[in-house]
Amino acid sequence: MADKIDLQKMRAKVEGINTLPTLPSTLRQISVMLEKPRLTMDEIARFITNDPALTTKVLKMVNSAAYGFPGRISSVSHAIMLLGLNVIRGLLLGISVFELMQKNMAGLWEHSLSCAVSARCIAQQKKMKEPEEVSICALLHDIGKAIVMLQYPAEYEQILGKAEKLGISLYDAEKELLAATHAEVGLWLAQKWRFPPNLVEAIGFHHQPQSARQAPLETSIVHVSDILVRARGVGFAGDYFVPAVHPAAWDMLRLSDEEIRTVLIQVEDSVSSGEEN
Repeated sequence: MADKIDLQKMRAKVEGINTLPTLPSTLRQISVMLEKPRLTMDEIARFITNDPALTTKVLKMVNSAAYGFPGRISSVSHAIMLLGLNVIRGLLLGISVFELMQKNMAGLWEHSLSCAVSARCIAQQKKMKEPEEVSICALLHDIGKAIVMLQYPAEYEQILGKAEKLGISLYDAEKELLAATHAEVGLWLAQKWRFPPNLVEAIGFHHQPQSARQAPLETSIVHVSDILVRARGVGFAGDYFVPAVHPAAWDMLRLSDEEIRTVLIQVEDSVSSGEEN
């Protein structure tokens, strides 16, 4: 492979995602909309309801096990009122971006959705005020993988091959072959899309929870959820590597065996209900 891609050039290309010719128009429109400084609930509701397919996907998601409102939410406005703007914005991105990955990295959506279920469960166990926002952090934690694969498909094929051949994580393979990892790319985009600091940190530091300063609890939850789902073999995050939980995250959460069992049961139940739908 040629020399590593320059960091500044890589960031500029990633942040210029709206100009990518292969980007589906719906995702481009979502990306442009999320950059607005003052996006209102009415604006986002109109955007979703003007697209019947997107409306169906959003309502299916909010009524899934990841959000705890099975079958109770029948309209987009009701969903926004219950879950809030940040959660709906994150859902829109998750649905749109990961759809692109079904051909290239089958299983990434299932992995991400299972992480969202796990994170919401842990957030509830820790009595956090906004478990749905933590769930969105987990849903989007690997969004950088999808975007890097869109922007650098040839390089990412090499990364996938290297991870498989050496039995290492994609994260470690990325550090060797790219100027930035998927976690850093996710952080850049979360900032570009004006997400709150807790979501930015949870995406950017999900492999290094000890580095989170503003949202160490959310970041630790996403970190542990990622590893639990990997260990359980749900979905496919691009490699078969199961890392150890970082001590800082483990010390912060101190999950009991019973709490872990509850999380895994909820994840498996969500997988079963997803297969039935």
